[in-house]
Amino acid sequence: MAERTWLLVAGGGTAGHLLPGISVARALVAAGHDPATIHFVGAERGPEAEIVPAAGFTVDVLPGRGIQRRLTPANAAAALDLVKALVRGVRLVRRHRPEVVVVLGGYASFACGVGAVLSRVPLVLLEQNKKAGAVNRVLRRFATASAVSFEGTDLPRATVTGNPLRPEIRAMAEHPDPAGARASLGLPADRTVLAVFAGSLGSRKINVAVQGLAARWAHRSDLAIRHVIGKRDFASFEAPVPPEGGLVYQAVAYEDRMDLLLDAADLAVTRAGGSVFELMAAGLPSVLVPLPIATRDHQLANAQGVEALGGAVVVLDAELDTDRLEAELDALLGDPERLAAMSRALREAALVDAAERAAAVVEAAARG
Repeated sequence: MAERTWLLVAGGGTAGHLLPGISVARALVAAGHDPATIHFVGAERGPEAEIVPAAGFTVDVLPGRGIQRRLTPANAAAALDLVKALVRGVRLVRRHRPEVVVVLGGYASFACGVGAVLSRVPLVLLEQNKKAGAVNRVLRRFATASAVSFEGTDLPRATVTGNPLRPEIRAMAEHPDPAGARASLGLPADRTVLAVFAGSLGSRKINVAVQGLAARWAHRSDLAIRHVIGKRDFASFEAPVPPEGGLVYQAVAYEDRMDLLLDAADLAVTRAGGSVFELMAAGLPSVLVPLPIATRDHQLANAQGVEALGGAVVVLDAELDTDRLEAELDALLGDPERLAAMSRALREAALVDAAERAAAVVEAAARG
């Protein structure tokens, strides 16, 4: 006889939403729950179908796609898919009869969140950003509890747990080895290392600014840059070629071992999504360039939250160019004491046990 589902984790569509949910599920398994009693429901177009089974859990996927903010013919098909997803999500909750439902964000989570409300199952909202996403805002009045990453997030009955980290990021934070990380990535041991990254696709705005910066810094023998271009633009990107003995510059399409890059670096330039919690765990000061089209401008809110801790400098996307980036980085690189203080502030604020904290919120909601 199959084990009854104890927890249903709903949502995803992106790794940023999905991976914290997997981390919480793993924390619950470590606390004694059978993996067979934890089931995921995700997005057909997301990474769930591959990532969730690889993590040891079962998954169902729902049809659907995002609705564009302008009127287009594709929106009619998208709306129909969302209705189908809603019906299936409600049915899945009724079929599994879980003790508790956790919502991660995305349309798949909305469908199962509605199912939890209709079936009177305790509902926990897991929020990665300082400003809650659309689904969590719609469902918040029905939530038994919320596990949030920032103080002041606009959700009810909230516990600040931090954002659950991937196991390899947590291991790096608890057992840093910068020299080993640099050796693994082929970075010099005796230089200041700047990490540049902006998600799997990358950021053309950041890439252009750093491209110009690398050309200006070509003769610097004290610096190394590892520049994660992103899969979208890597083939067309013209990487600078510094002279021998000058700047060490590495351009890569995608970073498979982000834990190594965070451990190896002294300073970062990046966006301000869920990665800000990985920067905090690593104690890595940064120049944050929030994505201007992020929903509710949540990346700006995230970035300002980290800046308020004393761990980052915020540069608006519209203000970013090579001149501005050079000025900000020169100010930081020229002040080692400031960098050290920023790193300490980040580490002190980081909640590396966020997965266990969020798991405790889920356990309490299930107990009623």
